[in-house]
Amino acid sequence: MPTLDDFDDDLFAAVQQVTVTTSDSDYIDQLVPLIKLARNSDRSPQLVRTLWEISHQRESEIEKICNSNHQEFVSSVNQLLRVREGTVNLGSEILTLNQSIQTSTEKLANQKKALVDSRSVRQNIDETTTALNACLDVLRLSNQVHELLAKKRHYAALRALDELRDVHLKEVGRYKIAEMIEKSVPATHRLIAEAVMTDLNTWLYRIREASQYLGEVAFYHTEMRRTRMRERVEKEEFMGKFKLNSAVELVADETDEFDILNNEETETQVDFSPLFECMHIHETLGRTDQFKIEYAATRRRQKELLIPTTLDLLDEDEANLSSLLESITGFAIVERATMAKTHNFRAAVDVDELWESMCQSAITLISNALPKVDSDEKLLKIKGRIALFIQTMGSWNYNVSSLNSLVLTIFAKYAQLLKYRFSEDFQEIVSTDDYMPMPINSLDEYDKVVNVSWYTPDTRREELIFPCVLPFSQMYPLCCIDIRNFLNQIYQFSDENFQHSNVIDETLMTSLDDLLCENVCQSLVERLSSQYPGQIVQILTNLEHFEHACEELQTLLFQARSSSSASAPVVLRAKEQFAAGRKTAEKRIFELVNSKIDDLIDTAEYDWQVSASSYMQELTRYLHNNMSSVMLGLPTDLKELVYFDALSHAANSVLELALDDHVQRISPAAIRLLNNDVQYLSAFVDTLDNPILKENLDELIQTVALMQTDNPDEFFDVGQANRKYGRVDRQNGAALLEKYVQTQKDNTFANYASRFGLNRS
Repeated sequence: MPTLDDFDDDLFAAVQQVTVTTSDSDYIDQLVPLIKLARNSDRSPQLVRTLWEISHQRESEIEKICNSNHQEFVSSVNQLLRVREGTVNLGSEILTLNQSIQTSTEKLANQKKALVDSRSVRQNIDETTTALNACLDVLRLSNQVHELLAKKRHYAALRALDELRDVHLKEVGRYKIAEMIEKSVPATHRLIAEAVMTDLNTWLYRIREASQYLGEVAFYHTEMRRTRMRERVEKEEFMGKFKLNSAVELVADETDEFDILNNEETETQVDFSPLFECMHIHETLGRTDQFKIEYAATRRRQKELLIPTTLDLLDEDEANLSSLLESITGFAIVERATMAKTHNFRAAVDVDELWESMCQSAITLISNALPKVDSDEKLLKIKGRIALFIQTMGSWNYNVSSLNSLVLTIFAKYAQLLKYRFSEDFQEIVSTDDYMPMPINSLDEYDKVVNVSWYTPDTRREELIFPCVLPFSQMYPLCCIDIRNFLNQIYQFSDENFQHSNVIDETLMTSLDDLLCENVCQSLVERLSSQYPGQIVQILTNLEHFEHACEELQTLLFQARSSSSASAPVVLRAKEQFAAGRKTAEKRIFELVNSKIDDLIDTAEYDWQVSASSYMQELTRYLHNNMSSVMLGLPTDLKELVYFDALSHAANSVLELALDDHVQRISPAAIRLLNNDVQYLSAFVDTLDNPILKENLDELIQTVALMQTDNPDEFFDVGQANRKYGRVDRQNGAALLEKYVQTQKDNTFANYASRFGLNRS
């Protein structure tokens, strides 16, 4: 380690080096660093001492030189004095400079200390600035999150918040602001979730408001599919076997793409971006399950808002019903589309539950409003809207079984209203008919009647001469028209998506049977109480044609049967009813004819003692006129049957006159008159050219012949009686012979008494 002496030697050498400098400026330049060095090392006294030592050394050297060279010495002394003076002055300057240097050094030290202090402050300021900048970045990002929320860029806000929390907050983790922002992150998450839910609710509200129009577009699309399907059926008949929404129809309709949710033609556009964004944000926040629950609850509330409290089915164009069904359709389509566009978000069971709930609400509203509907046409329109609804939702794979049951209920009411309306029509037709053969004045009129009636004319169309009459009265073609209209309107109900075709067939057959039996057949049978044979004959003719119409209807109903699986033949109860009514009418005709015969025979004034009656001419005239006018419309076999029964009744009635208990005796004159009447009646029957009718008079003719025989005993001979009087009743013949014989005895006694003046008592 160097000692103080070492430092003095160095200082001495340095001072010597300074003193040998030839220039004042160099002297000062070399002296200043030496002074600084001495001052810095606290050797200023040593420097002064060294300077003095050198000065004394120099003086010694000078004095030595001067001793040898006095003059030179003197000169040197003077010079030295001057040097010394300069040295003193220089020492003063040095001291002054030292003081100045010391002052500058202190100042410099103070400045250095200030500089050091300023550097520390500057470093602190730099660190603070860096921290402030980092904090400002954090604040800027935090504000940016809220700005993005204000701009509804929710996902970007969430990403910015995640970046703020995961990256930037770590950079300023030692500052209080990081803790504050970290604590605000959950609240910001909630703000983002609430904001995105607000936007989603706004979207859901718009979707709900647009549901009706979306349903209207869906109905329009279904109508277009119906139109295309009808065109295919017109081109290829086998396509008629397939219904809308069947696999064949769906394949055939693949070329006609129609996106209900996004379609420029109908100006529909359902953007699911808000839903996707909301799902993504909640998934990022780890709140997917909670979001699913909230979304499902919101959709349930919206479903309730779609359903009105009441429904009016009587408004024009079914606007209320259409609005309800379209809203439900749009709502359900959005649900199906949500399932298709998302994964494991909307459970199928939840969507189906919503659908069933809406269906049940709609069914309840419609069912409650149905009793007020009293028009079958209105019901048909209502069913048409519901059928369109069913077909539309069927294409979205919704269960429509409950709606099919509703359609079945509507059909039951529709059939009931139709039955009631046609019942009134049938009753009016039956009650206002004139029950006269229907006159036809032209070929067009004839064609119209034949086309609507189940009637096969006997005369060819080309051979007709107008005016002419048809066998039935006007009520028959009018009823046929109503029957055809009833069939068409019933089948019209099944045109669109009616799943219960067997119900159509059964209801149609039952209703038609009831209408024909109760409103036509029964009304006609009730009118058989009329006393006018012509009306009875016309009713009989109408009944026959209705019976034939029932046969045609059975064939028609079997061919038009909606249910292809049914193979049993169609049997109308009305056919038997009309057949029974026809027989009743026939009996009524027999009753009227026989009643008239009875009335005519009751006018007979036979005096069985001496006189005879001529009523037979009136009876035969009645039969002839009645059969040629009133009974003209009857079929030939029935007309012959009426003749047969009338003649049989007349023969029996004539016999009853003679067999009456009040007739005790029959005179030969009365027998002759009776024989004349029987012969007259027999001649009348001969004109009818029907041997069977003549057989009805066999008993009467043989009985009169028996009463005229001269040998009554022949009747009691079995062999002769069977040969000559085989048709005569044994008891009746015996009674009549007794009355004739008694008359003969009375006449014999009367002749004997008159000859001998005797009285019979």
